[in-house]
Amino acid sequence: MAKVKEGDKVKVNYTLTLDNNTVIEKTDETNPFEFTLNTEKIIPGFEQAVIGMSPGESKAVKIPSKEAYGEHHEELVMNVARKDLPEDSDPQVGQQFRLESDKHQPFIVTVTGSSESEVIMDANHPLAGKNLNFEIELLEIL
Repeated sequence: MAKVKEGDKVKVNYTLTLDNNTVIEKTDETNPFEFTLNTEKIIPGFEQAVIGMSPGESKAVKIPSKEAYGEHHEELVMNVARKDLPEDSDPQVGQQFRLESDKHQPFIVTVTGSSESEVIMDANHPLAGKNLNFEIELLEIL
């Protein structure tokens, strides 16, 4: 039976959970996930888990944060004074904004807290610093 190798295009179903069993994302038969291995568009730990699987095979894999979205970096969390925000803005926890660095590079921040005088914004990926647990089923090698 064929096994997945680097460069293959595959179709999988998966359930992604955190260590506390919170379901973050889930695919199903009506919306499977298709990707090509070795294109740097998938977290490395997920790609490595799929390599060697055969169609119909399932497996559970835990991907440490460093092999997923990296560690959480406190220096990417910033307190922004409300007076420095546009007058018509009312940032809410969980809301994301696209900002530009001093060098005009775009980046995304997530509002993680607020008070009357400031808003806490985090430029880390929302899953940074978290281990990811996947239940993966290989549907087919395309």
